[in-house]
Amino acid sequence: MNRFDPPLVQGRLIRRYQRFLADVELQDGQLVTCHCPNTGAMTGCQTPGSRVWLQPSDNPRRKLPTTWELVQTAEGNLVCIHSARANKVMEQALLDGSVPGLTGFDKLLREVRYGSEKSRADFMLEFGGAPCYVEVKSVTLDAGNGTGLFPDAVSKRASRHLRELMAVKRDGARAVLCFVVMHNGIERVCPADQIDSLYGAALRAAQVEGVELLACRAHVSESHIEMTGVLPVVVPAL
Repeated sequence: MNRFDPPLVQGRLIRRYQRFLADVELQDGQLVTCHCPNTGAMTGCQTPGSRVWLQPSDNPRRKLPTTWELVQTAEGNLVCIHSARANKVMEQALLDGSVPGLTGFDKLLREVRYGSEKSRADFMLEFGGAPCYVEVKSVTLDAGNGTGLFPDAVSKRASRHLRELMAVKRDGARAVLCFVVMHNGIERVCPADQIDSLYGAALRAAQVEGVELLACRAHVSESHIEMTGVLPVVVPAL
């Protein structure tokens, strides 16, 4: 379980702009500019007037004193828009032994450099000395009817990670792509072919190569985020 410490403060989104900035009106009427830790399109998660939650910081070296963490969608679902939180949730779940297929490892390493394209795997697990490379992707785009899509914007980086996973798989290592669903209304994950067709093609190629596809549900609340189970990854034939 990943708790928000210090606790979050609630507000109302005025606007998100320049990708990394957002203006928010707090409950006491104070207007603040906060850091937006998400490089994607954030479709459905940046509607002006939405309820949002920020995490304050007392670090005097920070330019902005708060970070945008959560938003409530028009349908009433809580979403964590802080992309890096997905890695923290995944790490805790791995250490707790609650990720099916990824339990019983001997060693867990973070940000391991690998591959010919000089990538960094989010995690490298060792099972009896045998490596297992794990890439984590945060899913927040709700296409309706419980379907989550990834990516929410064209992502050359995400396609590169798939190429790296395919390469290590060919070399005999395990390779796992884990979608961490940070949206309480999503029940399945599919590739966003209409947004990034190259990623969709790479995902299908990776599946054929034997890269393992996994989706984990992360239940989001105002106090914490907790991994609660697995969801299906649906890759339709083209």
